[in-house]
Amino acid sequence: MPEALESYLGYYIYFWIGDNLEPVHVHVAKTQQPGATKFWVTTESVEIAKDTGSVDSRDMKKILRYLRRNREQIITRWLSRFGSADLKR
Repeated sequence: MPEALESYLGYYIYFWIGDNLEPVHVHVAKTQQPGATKFWVTTESVEIAKDTGSVDSRDMKKILRYLRRNREQIITRWLSRFGSADLKR
């Protein structure tokens, strides 16, 4: 079950319940669906983990820039939802 955090450029940015089994990450797609593009929140930035094509190539740079600017907020929301946060290096 997805938990939407917010939307940007018409894309949902969300966690899935059970995501806490992996390091901090978000899913991004036009609809809250399995198979969305996945982004790792790393110790330094935000990086694409799995590009499934759910983010249009014309929007990818904007989405990455947005996620990087809001990295701390994503971590805070993850901690609030899951209680602990591991970051990829």
